[in-house]
This record gives sequence, C-alpha cells and structure tokens, in this order.
Amino acid sequence: MVFLKRAGFYLWLYTDVQNADTVCPAARLLLLVAIGIFALFTLFFTLPSAIPTGPSLSKSIAEHKPSIPKIPKLQEFKDTLSTSLLKPFKPAVHPPLQANSTDGDSSWYSNWNWLRPFSSSVTLDENRSLLPPLKKRTPIYCYYDTTIPREKETKEAESALLLTWRRAWWAQGFKPVILGAGEAMTNPLYDELQRKEVEPKFKTNMMRWLAWENMAGGMLSDYLTLPMGAREEPLLTYLRRGEYPDLTRWEGFGNGLYAGPKSKITDAVTKALRSPAKKDAKDVIDAAPNDAFKIDKSHDGLAYYAPSVIDEEYPKVAEEIRRNRAAGLKSLNLLVNSHLHNTWQDLHPLGISVLKPLPAHTTHMIEPALSLADWLSQCGDTPEPTTCPPNLPKCSPCIASHPMKLSTPARYRNTSGLYHIGTVPHPLTLATLDSLKNDVDVAWVRRTMVRDNWLYELTKEYLGVPLGGRGRILKFKEAVADEYATAHSVWLTAEHETLPHDLDWYFGFSIPINGTDKGTSETPVPGPERRPKKAQSADDGPPPKEDEYKLEPELLKRARDLGKSKVEKDVTVRNAIEAWNLADTEAWKFVRAFLARTRVERLKWEEEESKYAEGAGSDRERKRTAWDRWTERI
Repeated sequence: MVFLKRAGFYLWLYTDVQNADTVCPAARLLLLVAIGIFALFTLFFTLPSAIPTGPSLSKSIAEHKPSIPKIPKLQEFKDTLSTSLLKPFKPAVHPPLQANSTDGDSSWYSNWNWLRPFSSSVTLDENRSLLPPLKKRTPIYCYYDTTIPREKETKEAESALLLTWRRAWWAQGFKPVILGAGEAMTNPLYDELQRKEVEPKFKTNMMRWLAWENMAGGMLSDYLTLPMGAREEPLLTYLRRGEYPDLTRWEGFGNGLYAGPKSKITDAVTKALRSPAKKDAKDVIDAAPNDAFKIDKSHDGLAYYAPSVIDEEYPKVAEEIRRNRAAGLKSLNLLVNSHLHNTWQDLHPLGISVLKPLPAHTTHMIEPALSLADWLSQCGDTPEPTTCPPNLPKCSPCIASHPMKLSTPARYRNTSGLYHIGTVPHPLTLATLDSLKNDVDVAWVRRTMVRDNWLYELTKEYLGVPLGGRGRILKFKEAVADEYATAHSVWLTAEHETLPHDLDWYFGFSIPINGTDKGTSETPVPGPERRPKKAQSADDGPPPKEDEYKLEPELLKRARDLGKSKVEKDVTVRNAIEAWNLADTEAWKFVRAFLARTRVERLKWEEEESKYAEGAGSDRERKRTAWDRWTERI
C-alpha cells in the first residue's frame, strides 16, 4: 500500500512538472532527471522495510540472499596487500641465519641466486657475502675394522693411507665415511652370519657388506681405490650425482669399488649369505648370483692399488711390504700421494699462473701464493719416481730438472690447462701499497685513487676495457666459485699472513713442502731477493725496484693493522675506501667468505667423523701451519 501511494505521488509530481508553463525546457529536463533518480532510490532501498513479511519469508530471504563483500578499511587493505605475493608494502627483511655460516669476521648466506653484483642487495648486510649453495656430497664408504689387533706402527701407517683416501675423495666433491665393525653388528643379518660355517675370508668380506647395507646405499670402496683424474671426468661426474639404479662393480677391480641402491645391496647380501656356494666362497662376488651385479668396463678416472697391481707394477714397494708391513705401507702412501700430485700436474700442462695485477708494489703481497705455486711445481717424495698410476700408464712422470712453468701475469685468462692462484687485497691494502703511503686519508681517496683498479686490471684482457665494475664482479665470482673454477684455481686474501693450513684437502694430496731436491739451495724465509732465479716468462710483469720493494713489508703490515683498527679516523678512511671501491671490496669479501665456508664445512665433517673408527684417517698434523712446515726445510 505504501509502495502504491509513493508511486502515485511521484506520478502526480511528474505530470505537474510536465504541464508547468512557467518552467523553461532545460530546467524542466533537469528537474525531471532529479525526480527520477530520487524516486528510484527511495523505491528500491526502502522497499524491503515497506513489505510486511512473516517469519518464514524473512528466513528464506536471509538464506538465499547473495553475500555482498564488505569494503575493507584502509589499514585492512594495506595489511592484505602486504601479505600478498607482490608484497608492495612489506618492509625489507634480512635473510635468516643459516647453520655454520660464520667464521671469525666472515659471514655468508648461501643461496641459488648468488650471482648478484653486490651481496648486500640480498643479505641487507655489508659484511655478509652471498655464496652459491653448497653442493650435496655423495657418500663413499670404506670399511676398516679397528677390533683386529695391530702393531702401533702398522696402525699408524694404515691410518695415514686412510687419510690419503679421505683427502682425495673429499677434493673430488664426495663425502668419505669410514665404517667399522659397529655398523656391521647392528645389521639384522649379523647373527645369521655368525651361525654359518664359512671361510674366514668370506666372513671378513661379508662384514664390510653388512656395514654398507646398514647405510642408505651409495658407494663402497677399498681404501686403496682413489680418484685419479680431472674433476670433470665422466665417471667421477656420474658417481658424484649419487644415482645408481643398479648394483655395479668395475671390471678388474675385484672388491675395489661398488655402487648401488640399498634395496639391491640387501638382495645381494641375503642371497650370498644363503647361497649353497658360500662354504667355498672367498667373497660376496663368488657367492652371489651372476645377475646380481652390473659390470662396468669404464674406469678411466679411478686407480686401484690392489696387491696384484703392486706386485706387478711397483716391485720395490711390494718387496718392502713383504719385508716390513708398516714400512711398506708408508712407502705405498708416498707412492699414491705422488701419483695424485703428478696427475694434477698433468692436468695443467700450461703451468701455474700466480696473478699479480698492479705489479709495481705488490711483490711482497703475493709471496705466499708464489710459495704455494713453487711447492706445487715440485716433485713429491716417492719410492719409485718414474712410475705412473695404474689407470694412467702413459702419464708424464714428474722430473725435478723440468718443473712446472710458473708465471706472474697481471691478467686473468680463462684458459684450460692453466692453474690460477690469486691474491685478493682489501682496497685499503692496495691503496697503501700502490701509493707507498703510510697514512692514506679521505682527500687522497677522493682526488687520486682510481676506482676498482685491482679488478679492472685483473679482468681487462678477459672482459675488455669498457665494462664497468658491476659486470666485472659477476665474472670474477664465477672464476672463484663456479664448479669448474674450484678445481682449477684457488683464491687467497692478502690480509692473512700465512697460507690456509688445510690446502691439502683443497688439492686432494699432501703438498710437498720439502719435495724432491732440485739441486738448488733455498732459504726457509721466502723473498724474491733470496729465491733462486727462475726463468723469466713473457707473462711476468717488471721486477720491483730495489728501494721500493724494501718498503713493501712494512706497508703491508701497516695496512693489515689499519684493517683491524677501531680508531675513528682509521674507520672513516676504511669506510671511504670501501665506498669508493665497491667492486674491489665485494671481490675481497666474497673470496674471504668462500674460503671460510670451505674450511667450516670440512671441519664440521671432520669433527663428526672423528667419533667413529677410533679416529682412523684423521688429519692430526693440521695444527701446524704451512709456514711451520716451511721452517722445517732448514
């Protein structure tokens, strides 16, 4: 009724306006539009309250009425957007701290998006470097039964061989793990083995299989099976992936190496243990079915020093083992280590490049790197100098009279067959040495210092002249941390007075500090004025001036002290230099963090593994620094 009354009123009003002669046409039109809008608004928005409804009708309308979303308040709207995928209003947040991501003054954040010009764009921390994610290391197992009684000398010799085995596989990107009788005894099949009447050799061999089967598959190696080839060797690359669909052994290796998944390892062990042939079998290969293994004929990147191989190819070592096992194993360890070193030398026929950008005043700064190159170019101690590894019969044995070529070029060259050793200085260190000034101030930095000069000089030949610091730092990071680069270069920082003491693990062999006598006399203290003159290379920069070189040691010490100083003036100068040399600073921090993470990763693993197998294969000599061993050359 109310609806009809209102409709009649609006109709009367409309008719009255239409018939008004005193209203002009334009005003009449405007008035009619206003009446129409007002009428529609009042009719439709007041209609529900004007219609009498019963309880059932109200309920029905409420149930079927479409929900109209509420318009959020401004703060609710901003909060909603801040949690969306785009997050336009969300403030920047530091990445969470990762486990084992600090070491002294170094800190890092490992992320797949590591190739950024400047780490702080992701970490939001000037002192936190962005590094590539750590590669997952595929485990490789070796069985060593510590319950067997041994003489002290024999035990030490075997532990040294285990250390050589661990170091070689670690340098190739694997995770070497030593298993013992404890792992075998926890296997459910251990009790069944004890009740069987089998040959003692079969029982000993089955124990290592039970220990391996107790793990989650992977690789089982003899400690005399070592990787002897380039990191990019196809077989080593395949093994590093850790995906083994079949239980595989290698032709001619006997019990030297196996790889396979846990399910097929369990199947082979069970069948071998319950096979009728086990009474006369000497190992699992004899007792297991013929189809239990896939036999791979390709093993170019592996060397197995089996007893038969030692007898045939290394008679001097074999005779010494028969005469005195402990002394013979020490000789074998020297032989294996020299073969690992010689293989590394053969992989770099162009020699070692000790990088020296801005050569005028950086001779003393690169002395540790030059000493490392000198040691690497030597021939290691070996009982049989002219021999080759079992898998590389046509190698080029190291000859003391013809060592590897050493050069000190100013430019980095991306060349295969050439090993690089780089020394990265902090911009403050470089500024102090380059200017020959004890006190560098902000005014000198602003007016005289060339921006990012070290990185520019290093990459000028490789990347050309026009490229800026942002592009150069990306290529530099690849040259340091790329998969290929880590096997063919090592980068140090100039502020450490000594070489890292665990570089043996980086190369995979014990670096010959003493080496084979070359027939020349060298003093224990490094220095170009005391080092025997080497052949001058076309890549070498000009030699330093005598009077200027004498200033370098004191200037380098002064720069190291300024880098650690907390005095406000020194901090101001250091911050100004870092702000002026963003790319050089990023390169220095990246290398420092990369070295620190490498060390932390190994030490963490070493700490965990030292709890097992009575610490066999542990690196007990690492407390001495490289310079300590250098002094032993007196």
